[in-house]
Amino acid sequence: MLEMEARFSKRPDLNALLLLIGIQELNQGLTVFTKEQKQDLMHIATCRLFSLSGHYEQTHVDEDGWPHYKLLRPVPFANLKEQERMLKWHILEYFALDPGDDL
Repeated sequence: MLEMEARFSKRPDLNALLLLIGIQELNQGLTVFTKEQKQDLMHIATCRLFSLSGHYEQTHVDEDGWPHYKLLRPVPFANLKEQERMLKWHILEYFALDPGDDL
């Protein structure tokens, strides 16, 4: 996370990064989101991040522009600390991708 700290000039919060990635993946610009939509955006981000290791695959984008994913293989069971570590590694991978990269 030191790379992210250097990039954003402060230590980023994991939930804030998930929300940012979800907004990026939604690709509809900044807007006001409800609490439920923010939870959905964080879910989109989690699926997108775990798609980097082949656990999820985007199936389609619905009529409102929201991406949907399907589980390809379960994410290995891990305690909360290990899950957070896996997400952080995938976040670093995500921000290292070129914007045009496809999975």
